[in-house]
Amino acid sequence: MVFKRLLGALGVGGPSVDTVLDDGPARPGGPLSGQVHLEGGSADCEIEQITLELVARVEAEHGDEEHEGVVAFDRLTVGGGFRLTEGERRSVPFTVTLPWETPITELHGQPLGVVLGIRTELAVAGAKDKGDLDPLRVAPLPAQEGVLEALGQLGFGFTSADLELGHIHGTGQTLPFYQEIELSPAPQYAHAVNEVEVTFLAAPGGMEVVLEADKRGGLFSEGHDAVNRFAVGHEGAEHVDWNAEVDAWVRQLVEHHGGGHAAGHSGYVPHPGHGLHHHDTSHDGHHRSGPSTGAVVAGAAAGVAVGVVGGFVAAEVIDEVFDDDEDEGDDED
Repeated sequence: MVFKRLLGALGVGGPSVDTVLDDGPARPGGPLSGQVHLEGGSADCEIEQITLELVARVEAEHGDEEHEGVVAFDRLTVGGGFRLTEGERRSVPFTVTLPWETPITELHGQPLGVVLGIRTELAVAGAKDKGDLDPLRVAPLPAQEGVLEALGQLGFGFTSADLELGHIHGTGQTLPFYQEIELSPAPQYAHAVNEVEVTFLAAPGGMEVVLEADKRGGLFSEGHDAVNRFAVGHEGAEHVDWNAEVDAWVRQLVEHHGGGHAAGHSGYVPHPGHGLHHHDTSHDGHHRSGPSTGAVVAGAAAGVAVGVVGGFVAAEVIDEVFDDDEDEGDDED
């Protein structure tokens, strides 16, 4: 689905922009290609810059409440510096590289419920307007797919996936949010855990896999969260026995009483600046670090909007494309 509207900042008769992505999903750290189609308005104008902005719908916790907003997590200039004459049609092809931590939106073509978008911004004679917004599809890397497939074959069930504002302590996370995929426990672990959450933090040299289990309490103990981190490489992921690998991770997670770091199949070790360290959960009972209470504000009439230092904006601007994207996903089921 292509979304088009006139550039309101330029008034009636201004140029229009229509971005069309190449068919098929992209992958984290991989290329994203397409074309920006421009059509001149009722007068000539100078196209100073064409920028693509990657945006995501993200949740943020504020006390006991959850708020939803939109964050831009990358900006990429793909063209500009030319004159667009009255009524002229021009296409600007582009190929850009997605951030390695870009969340995945689907597995084997089935949507996970995570919503990303790519917004096209034109700078024309000093005026700027976000003139086009399209849904962005992202499929998993081979190692990510291997881990998720293994969890499914081990008996874990997909519950939900979302994007959470904040950072995971002791990791090399670079984006202001992380993806959390929630799973119901496999039968052999149902006595020990209520749910398991997995987060992928990919980088050029490999990937950190963060596993968290909501462990059940015993006769003389309370329930608590257990966290482990594992490091794997990208190369040779298709040859790994992921069932055995992931089963060993889960066993270690369930049997262990604290967080830790374990090397994966490839021996990939994160950059020294991206070291994996145990996070003390004795104070908050959770390994995630979200925004301070002063960083989150309630939104306007169109729904809850989240405002934080670092790029959260009101969600109503992209509700149309996001809602439509979800409707399309429903139709595919």
